[in-house]
Amino acid sequence: MVSPALIFDCDGVLADTERDGHRPAFNAMFDELGVPAHWDEQEYGEKLRIGGGKERMASLFEDPQFARRFAVPPSKDAQAELLSTWHQAKGVHFRRLVSDGAVRPRPGITRIITAAVQAGWTVAVASTSARPSVYAVLEAAVGHDLADAIPIFAGDVVSAKKPDPQIYLLAVSELGLERDQVLVIEDSRNGLRAAVGAGLRCLITTSSYTREEDFSEACLVISSLGDPGGPPLDVLADRAGVPIGDFVSLEDLRACISGVNTASTGPTKGDSA
Repeated sequence: MVSPALIFDCDGVLADTERDGHRPAFNAMFDELGVPAHWDEQEYGEKLRIGGGKERMASLFEDPQFARRFAVPPSKDAQAELLSTWHQAKGVHFRRLVSDGAVRPRPGITRIITAAVQAGWTVAVASTSARPSVYAVLEAAVGHDLADAIPIFAGDVVSAKKPDPQIYLLAVSELGLERDQVLVIEDSRNGLRAAVGAGLRCLITTSSYTREEDFSEACLVISSLGDPGGPPLDVLADRAGVPIGDFVSLEDLRACISGVNTASTGPTKGDSA
């Protein structure tokens, strides 16, 4: 019998990193390096429509106001080198925030990952963020030993970022998984589209920036995985017919895997042809 598999996104799923980590880290890097940019919460929410930190920063080069205040390198190679420098400096700030405890695991993450590994399930992480940053968040959630045992697919391991399905196709291939035994846990429309594009079922735990996004293809949409004794979660959509209580159990996730295959649905509102 094939064991079930859980593939977690990192940002917004393992922790609310976009709000508590990445945006402050970008702004700290901008200040440190004298880059004339600052992303408030609303503007950063718009930037999240772009998959990948380097790609978000590259959007600055297309802003005429930014170009009037900053000498944008004329060549693509020079721009790529500058973005790499910015990204490395931003990663230092982000990992410092994680180590200082500013980025906390979301409800249920530590409990579910630990239980799944102990039950013999395959657990992996697939993210567009840089691997050192993903590992820092995972380690904060489950500890060093367990984080070392969990495969991470992150950063530039594929040529196209989410919503392209490449990273999930790579994870399925590298881990030798059966697609009908995999459940992806995401928090965003881009992540959902990537999972569905790879033919995988997807559960959504909405984060601070994504609650109003379109999650039509998700088997289950909830406010978090929840924890015993913690605040009860909100069930926003249940297309798999899984009766969820105040928190999600491993058996609830197994039921999502064996439930309705929403990954086979066609394009919905918000998808391009």
